[in-house]
Amino acid sequence: MRVIVQNVLKANVTIDNKLYSNIERGYLLLVGFTSDDSIELIDKMVKKIINMRVFQDENGKTNLSIRDINGSILSVSQFTLYSDMKHGNRPSFVNCMEFNKAKEYYDIFNKTLENEKIVVKTGVFGADMKVELINDGPFTTILDSKEIF
Repeated sequence: MRVIVQNVLKANVTIDNKLYSNIERGYLLLVGFTSDDSIELIDKMVKKIINMRVFQDENGKTNLSIRDINGSILSVSQFTLYSDMKHGNRPSFVNCMEFNKAKEYYDIFNKTLENEKIVVKTGVFGADMKVELINDGPFTTILDSKEIF
């Protein structure tokens, strides 16, 4: 499982030229799954995301979590996080989790985030989405389950 975590001042998702969802200060999460991911990884990743201290305190130090700032999350599915560019110039997606299972995992991931009493907005799994954000800092972190768990 890979999640790109971006601290944002605001972010939104547009589908078919219509605003679908938006947040103010918090995280924009780009979320991807690979074929050997498990439900247990979702729980671990959610705990990591909720407890990360990557927002600045009054002294400019990254000491605050998303809860501390009363932030929101915009979660967007992003299967291309597992694209493979080892051979040629066109990405291969053989490492991506199968569509229906990935949709199930994405839904579980978002419900698990919501269970942490965080406001969670989403995109639409598999849709052609336009994502806009104002990255705060910019501050972007890559969480890869194979590296951190």
